[in-house]
Amino acid sequence: MAIQEEVIFEGRSHVGDLISNTFLLVTIVWLPFFVASLVRYIFTRYRFTNRRITVEGGWLGRKRTDIIYREVSEVRDVPATLAGSFMGYGVLLITLKDGSRLELRAVPRFRELAQYVRERTAQYVDRKAKSATKS
Repeated sequence: MAIQEEVIFEGRSHVGDLISNTFLLVTIVWLPFFVASLVRYIFTRYRFTNRRITVEGGWLGRKRTDIIYREVSEVRDVPATLAGSFMGYGVLLITLKDGSRLELRAVPRFRELAQYVRERTAQYVDRKAKSATKS
């Protein structure tokens, strides 16, 4: 019997990241940022479920990273740019218990998703504390 996962959010990076970098392409200096946002928009997929966070990315989307909530120690949400704060996308910085970090860029609804991850992480901390007090 398979465990059902409820999908909270599934999608690619925010199109506003690509649009804002396209407008700034007028200066040739902004070319690497435009290319990075284009590649991120085409190849990166985010998926938040009630059990895990999945990021598919890399060149042609061949790299996949899964994080279960009990491994998360800290989540920070940062607006990507001024345009990002108006358009509703930003960066999620996820720190795992082993010290490694994952940076999710141009995430739509980033504040809502960061709060959801914090709530899910707190559930595991509460369960661990309750089982420790019973022992």
